[in-house]
Parts: sequence; structure tokens; C-alpha cells
Amino acid sequence: MAELLVESHKYNLWKNKLEKNGLDIHRVDELYTRRNGHGDVLFSLLYTDATTPEGNKIPPLCFLKGEVVSVLICFIDSVSREKYLLLVQQRRICDGSMTFEHPAGMLDSESDAAAVAAREVFEETGILVIADKLISVNKDPFYPSTGTSDEAMYMFYCELELSSDEIQSYHNKTQGIISEHEFISTYVVPFAEGHKLITNVNGVLLDYLYLKDVGDWELLKQL
Repeated sequence: MAELLVESHKYNLWKNKLEKNGLDIHRVDELYTRRNGHGDVLFSLLYTDATTPEGNKIPPLCFLKGEVVSVLICFIDSVSREKYLLLVQQRRICDGSMTFEHPAGMLDSESDAAAVAAREVFEETGILVIADKLISVNKDPFYPSTGTSDEAMYMFYCELELSSDEIQSYHNKTQGIISEHEFISTYVVPFAEGHKLITNVNGVLLDYLYLKDVGDWELLKQL
């Protein structure tokens, strides 16, 4: 049975945040909703009539997406110590081009961002990573598109030391869940070169946050 929008975790998370910040919600119209194969809400386009504490109206259209995760997987060559990014390659709706991204996904009705991040890494790359091994770079979520969407992003990274042959074994693998319209290929590339392939702002930011967190200033200079 299809989940009702107003009963979904994503909708109520968004609505409760609006109310917590003092907005008076007069009306919300569901213009379009996409659900997964189990009938759960994935995202929705909403028309919202709401007034701020200052007495102003907020922009009426909201793309409801909820909380998401993005994970930087860094391979470290056990001999040369060179760093590689493991990216996922797929076509995106923004312009139809083949994009290069870090593994990512939506939390849906779950609350454990690290657990979801570990699952997405496995589904999109085939690598089994324990959630406890993922390092978070932002305790509070970042909002990639504050003007049009509620999307709230949690970012993680993981370093894996492998041999050169092991690293290359993860290149050009077919991954993804077809029923969710995921047609993914993995892409292993030297870190600085991979950084230049990433065109989404979240991915670019995560590269910098990772290098800052581990103190790799030499590689940071190459970006």
C-alpha cells in the first residue's frame, strides 16, 4: 500500500522544522510524489502557503527530498602512498551528461545516517564498510539548495589502504539497483584528477573537508 505523503517521515520532518522556526503553515498542496517499489515516499513537489514570524510569505514551491548522505572513499596505495578516489559514474537529470560523484543516497524513513551511508557505499561500489569506520565531517546537516529544497546532507569519508592491484579491481564495475533507475559504473582515479571530474558542489566541498580533516595540505594545494 502506498505511503501517504502526510504520514511520511520526510514530510513530517520538514513540517516540524518549519513550525519549530516559527512559520505559520496555512496550506500544503501535493503536486507530484514519486515512491519506491515498496510505496514509500522518495520525493515530492509541494505548493506551500506559509507565513514567517516577520509576517512575510516564503517561496511557495518546495522540492521535498529529506535527509541524504554522501561518502568519500579514499584508497591509499600501500606502497606508493598515492591517494585515489572511488567515484560513481551515471547520467543525471541536470543536463543528461555522465556525471562523476561520491557514493550517496537518501535516508528515507531511517535516522542512522552512518548506517545508510555504509549501505549506499556497498550498493553503489560493492565495498563493505562498517558504519563505525565512516568519519563524519558535519555534525549538523548542510543544505545544498536552501531556496527550493529541504534536502539536508550528512557527509562522511573513509580511508582504505590497499595494494595497487586491489585498488584497480574496483574500477569500471557495474553497480546500482535497476528498479530505482540506478545505472552506475565505478571509477577509480588519482585524487586530484578525480576532484576535477566532480561537478556537483557537494562533492567538491567534501573533497576539501576530507583533506582539511586529515591535514593533507600537500594534496590540497594540487586542487
